Amino acid sequence: MQQQVIIVGGGMVGLSLALMLAKSNIAVKLLEAVKYPNYDDENVAPYHSSFDARNTALSRRSVQIYQKLGLWEALQQHATPILQVHITEQGSFGKARLVAEQEKVESFGQVIENAWLGRVLLTQVRQQPLIELIDGVQVTSLTQNEDEVYIEAMRNGEYIHSLKSKLVIAADGRDSFCRQAIGVGVDEHDYDQVAIVTTVQTSKPHQHVGFERFSALGPLALLPLPGEYRRSVVWPVKKGTEAEWLGEENDQHFLDALQETYGDRAGKFEKTGKRFSYPLAQVLAHKQAVGRVVLMGNAAHTIHPVAGQGFNLCLRDADVLVRFLMEQLAKSDDIGAPENLLAYEQSRLKDQQRVIKFCDSVVRGFSNQNPILKLLRNTGLIAFDVIPGVKPLVANYAMGLKA
Repeated sequence: MQQQVIIVGGGMVGLSLALMLAKSNIAVKLLEAVKYPNYDDENVAPYHSSFDARNTALSRRSVQIYQKLGLWEALQQHATPILQVHITEQGSFGKARLVAEQEKVESFGQVIENAWLGRVLLTQVRQQPLIELIDGVQVTSLTQNEDEVYIEAMRNGEYIHSLKSKLVIAADGRDSFCRQAIGVGVDEHDYDQVAIVTTVQTSKPHQHVGFERFSALGPLALLPLPGEYRRSVVWPVKKGTEAEWLGEENDQHFLDALQETYGDRAGKFEKTGKRFSYPLAQVLAHKQAVGRVVLMGNAAHTIHPVAGQGFNLCLRDADVLVRFLMEQLAKSDDIGAPENLLAYEQSRLKDQQRVIKFCDSVVRGFSNQNPILKLLRNTGLIAFDVIPGVKPLVANYAMGLKA
């Protein structure tokens, strides 16, 4: 069968999209720059550049997408549901709480470690006959004409692949080579922050509660993980301050900082895993479709992790794109028709812009320590907690059900 689609970039978005396409009976060539690991031990998920130390809070919509793909049973073994969300600001009176039972939903989403999400996705891709996986290759050229896209790729300095397709989906990350090759610029904002990411153990069980704690140091997210006392930490802090929290010699110092910022709601912070740091910036492509190339994932939009919306937004993009491609195939039309890709792009702008604006506003709003702004935002948290009708609306957006 002729390969109909080429995906450049085999991270979590690229792998998920490849599986969506294969499920729709569309053949795929998937190119990934970094060699994938071999999984010899079924109890271990080694890190890969795309499946790193971070965790992902999968929204209810994302869970539904993986259920449709037949993957959720395998993923659920490594995920834990969020049944409550508590939002507070250190040293302030404002607080808000979302409870799944009150909102009449099973959960607000599921937290999974990226290493396990990547392992499950990659294992499924390797078993899928419609997907040809080509890893350890670097795309060095991407050109297109009215009818096809042409790609050249190298391995260890030698040209090994010359490929062509009616459609190329570029999911090759924030610094996308493909995006540059098609001449698409970006708007970039450096938040002057890095995210400290790790896993901790606490003396009190998490009871499936996720916390967002705004502090002068940065917004601390504490999410439940499989295992009664394990929690994921994502803590964006000012760039340049992270060194004092990295390295085994600083374990206790990090735990003390968590304790001071978070208080005793989780009991005592007893153990911490290795800390990793990731620079934070907003990177938005000026266009997401040019000719027969469409940008996906972080190549299209990289956003702040403050509300855990980035990957969920990308997964909704992928789901909608596949729907557009299936409509083309049902009419026996050109799968890479530029006008269809532009229609897809237009269909996604409202959801994307809403999420991007929300995440950016939260970061900027809670980073400002002006006493008047602090009063306003804490009053806003109280209002959110008590005004009828607000919680269900916000919860549905957060769960990806109102995209």
